[in-house]
Amino acid sequence: MKIVRKSPRELDLMRTAGRIAGEALQLAVSLARPGVTTEEIDRAVEDFIRSRDCLPTFKGYRGFPKTICASVNEEVVHGIPGPRRLVEGDLFKVDLGATYKNYIGDTAITVPIGTISKRAERLMRTAKICLDKAIEKVYPGGHLTEVCAAVQRFAEGQGYSVVRKYAGHGVGTQLHEDPQVPNYVTADREEYEVVLKPGMVIAIEPMVNEGTYDVQTLKDGWTVITKDRRLSAHVEHTVAVTDTGHEVLTRWAEPATAAQG
Repeated sequence: MKIVRKSPRELDLMRTAGRIAGEALQLAVSLARPGVTTEEIDRAVEDFIRSRDCLPTFKGYRGFPKTICASVNEEVVHGIPGPRRLVEGDLFKVDLGATYKNYIGDTAITVPIGTISKRAERLMRTAKICLDKAIEKVYPGGHLTEVCAAVQRFAEGQGYSVVRKYAGHGVGTQLHEDPQVPNYVTADREEYEVVLKPGMVIAIEPMVNEGTYDVQTLKDGWTVITKDRRLSAHVEHTVAVTDTGHEVLTRWAEPATAAQG
């Protein structure tokens, strides 16, 4: 495992990447409503990211064809935007990255489309709390296992499961760097007994399922769904370890508008 700690100059670049990624996510949220296609949201987000002197990190990554991952209801992650129209009651997950001068901000959110069911609302809220609780465990001298355990502890305490096939990760000039940040811990914790140190940057991304944690990939080779077809929620922030605690690099900072032209 090779964990790359970022210098103050690199963290400044990651702040910019994270801010723009957060604004792009905010734009996606503002556009997500009944009748809108996931392709329309993808196109607007790509225009916005490029207008901010950034590149859409996901587009072309390992062959992924679009700017955002757009996953609906039982789709967990990696959904490909297309002609599908969002409908009232959908649980819509947007995951995106922005690359600024080679440094990456990675973030995701689950969005209610119109009025959603109480069960969908509870799942969405649980995923958000899982992320908040995990972020609270990020500080110098802390242990990565505590970040991972925070997600599992709260999600399972609410009667949900956490996806085990996919995980959060380090992030910097590469989208996926060491260390991995799973949303659970096992008896064999050695791999994740990483002491957090200033300059480390991780993407924490709870994936919380209503039913089983088992998932499968559709024939498109990308879209991951819950094996029992029950709902899933996904949220993510890029978080830096600081001298005194942590800094969330992908918080929304200001209203975002679609690029013109």
